[in-house]
Amino acid sequence: MKIVKNALILMAITLVAGIGLGFVYEVTKAPIAGQERQAKEEAYKSVFPGMASMKPVYGLEPDEDAAKVQAESAEALAAAGLEDIQIKEAYGAAGESGEILGLVMNVTTTGYGGEINFSMGIQNDGTVNGIRILTISETAGLGMRAAEDEFQNQFAGKKVSGFTVTKTGAGAEDEINAISGATITSTGMTRGVNAGICYFQSMVEGGGVHE
Repeated sequence: MKIVKNALILMAITLVAGIGLGFVYEVTKAPIAGQERQAKEEAYKSVFPGMASMKPVYGLEPDEDAAKVQAESAEALAAAGLEDIQIKEAYGAAGESGEILGLVMNVTTTGYGGEINFSMGIQNDGTVNGIRILTISETAGLGMRAAEDEFQNQFAGKKVSGFTVTKTGAGAEDEINAISGATITSTGMTRGVNAGICYFQSMVEGGGVHE
């Protein structure tokens, strides 16, 4: 009888705790989502300073638009041999008067230590505006240097069909200096940027961003 009583008490405590956690989740869900959205917008603005607002690429609801971005980009990247990279979402970068200045996107690639997520901006003429790493877990002192401006700024202001990594010193517009001792990270990041360029080009060929 005592065992049954203890079991009922434990069940009651578990039920109350579960209800409490559910309540806390519902209360904090909206503020957390708002903070995440704000952080994301700030990341996009860091790679596209002239952007005043973001517009959906396909003119759909946020979730539907993101799903279509992922599906459409996956098809384009697979054709380019970049199927291991993901374009998680993309938006038209709109200026003060609402005109589309280019594209901003969230890209996930793979480095030596796992996934690397970064934001990326491309102007209408195909010039890479810039990139900004959001999450990275590479080796300290080696791959982690990919998050430094010295590496990231190599992509900014370049209009190319794709980048390549070099260990002997970049001598061309489309060459990126590898981080010493972190070739895998350097290559992963470069392939990620190339994926962004690939998706942008597929959007241009498909009629551009929905306005």
